[in-house]
Amino acid sequence: MDLSQLLISLQQRRQAPTELWQPDYCGEIPLRIDSNGQWYYQESLIQRQKIVRLFASVLVCDGTDYFLITPHEKVKIQVDDAPFIITQWQVQQQQPEIIVMQTNLGEQIPLSTDYPLLLKGGLPYIDLGKNLHAKVHRNVYYQWLEIAIQRGNTWLLDSAGSQFILGQLTD
Repeated sequence: MDLSQLLISLQQRRQAPTELWQPDYCGEIPLRIDSNGQWYYQESLIQRQKIVRLFASVLVCDGTDYFLITPHEKVKIQVDDAPFIITQWQVQQQQPEIIVMQTNLGEQIPLSTDYPLLLKGGLPYIDLGKNLHAKVHRNVYYQWLEIAIQRGNTWLLDSAGSQFILGQLTD
């Protein structure tokens, strides 16, 4: 399997075609995603992952506001930081090697130019497209530092034939 086929097979994000829908705004609902990627309704943890995955499939970000969008409704929700967390990873032994990340919802995503690593305020996030991001869990970040390449004051990760800045020391 060549690199492009592998990257396509890893892109398992199940996002609804929300960009095609123009529903009326229906207000805010008491749904919140905390900084650990846990979903709450009326401050009660949502236990059923199928429900969380369904909500995540219709989640959109417009500026700094988050909404759940269906063909008939648009409701605002609260997101404390990033709606998703990168909780696990592995290296796919391919030429070139690919870092395959897993979100807290079990989706596998390749670290690639389609899903790049970003630093926001010095913290690592993955750009999932459509203005959605996944925060890199602290454990994953420290594991990545162990395999990162240091060039001067910069730590780099190689994945899918590209290099991504993991961190930089500042004076």
